Amino acid sequence: MTAGDLAIVLAAVLLTLGFAALIVVLLRVLDTLRSLRLEVDSLRRETGPLLAELRASTDEARYAVEEAREDLDRFDRVLGSAEAISGAMANTGRMTRMALSTPVIKVAALATGTSRAAQRLKRDRRKLERQNRRGSSGQEVVRKIR
Repeated sequence: MTAGDLAIVLAAVLLTLGFAALIVVLLRVLDTLRSLRLEVDSLRRETGPLLAELRASTDEARYAVEEAREDLDRFDRVLGSAEAISGAMANTGRMTRMALSTPVIKVAALATGTSRAAQRLKRDRRKLERQNRRGSSGQEVVRKIR
């Protein structure tokens, strides 16, 4: 056997050992992949109901948000109407005050003046009656009143 033949045999043995080691490594990778595939299937089975529940919760939350948005829009419209009514009432109150304040003041003044005049007439009538009882002539009292 020559050195060249020995190198070829040695290379063949080393290659065979290398291929054997590669086959062992590949078999371990294959076992790991099978185990991983089983774990993924198990994870899918466990997470399937959780994902369905999450979708249902998301749908409920979406519905609640849409309902809240509609309520908020409705409240915004009601608030706008209330502001408009408040503004109209403020203007109405101001206009009413302006329209009625002068006549009410005049009526109050007239009532006060009338009541004072009535009191004065009563007072003068009492004086006249007292003087008539005492015997004085009514003509002098009438002149004094005028």
